[in-house]
Amino acid sequence: MTEIPEHLRKRAEAARAKAEAAGGDDAPATDAGAEAPTGGDQAAPAEAATGGDDRIPAHLLERSQAAGGGTAVATAPAPEAPTASTSGPDGHTQRLLTVVKSGSIQDVKATPQDKVHTWPHLLLIEFIAALAILAFLLVFSVFVNAPLLELANPNQTPNPSKAPWYFLGLQEMLTMFHPMIAGVTVPTMGMLGLMMAPYIDRNPSQKPEDRKFAISLFTMFLMGAAVLTIIGSFFRGPGQNFVFPWIDGIFFDL
Repeated sequence: MTEIPEHLRKRAEAARAKAEAAGGDDAPATDAGAEAPTGGDQAAPAEAATGGDDRIPAHLLERSQAAGGGTAVATAPAPEAPTASTSGPDGHTQRLLTVVKSGSIQDVKATPQDKVHTWPHLLLIEFIAALAILAFLLVFSVFVNAPLLELANPNQTPNPSKAPWYFLGLQEMLTMFHPMIAGVTVPTMGMLGLMMAPYIDRNPSQKPEDRKFAISLFTMFLMGAAVLTIIGSFFRGPGQNFVFPWIDGIFFDL
């Protein structure tokens, strides 16, 4: 059974008190067993027990009579206040309920979005940054000459012969491991590890204390590359022998 809303119960009580105060015989009957006329007597509309203003509409009574061949209006009230009900087809009870506006039960608050489109939000910023770096390098190259050496002499090989600084880490590993290990296995494992890092550490937090795995992995990669590059640049002398730069000097040219 549907509970009668508080505002409808108060309105019914006020209407009943008003009818009783009038003292007339036009007040609706509120006895539990009162029923509206059925069959052919359809002239007088049945009144609900909620007061003279809350009657069952005539078109609802006519539709119910057409569907079931007759209408019996029961005015049996609930323990708190009377309600209006009609017996519809197959003896089913039909009740008139209040209409609730759809706006009062809908969620009108927008759900915040924490994602943005790659274009143009990200790619536009990266494109502007690339243009800025290109302009800086262009202006810098106009005023500063590149530190180029003399033409290569095939009859004289410099000793030591070092690779550019960005390859000195690999050259340093070649002095310690087999070429297959230093030139293929270790670089491949390093690149695969960096590629898999975003899929292993899926923590969306930007706080360093919450990203221990990502920070540890990047620190190991950065420190390993930096140490190997520094050793190959300043601690390798003629014949790729280990030297101390503060004793034997620096064998490194840009």
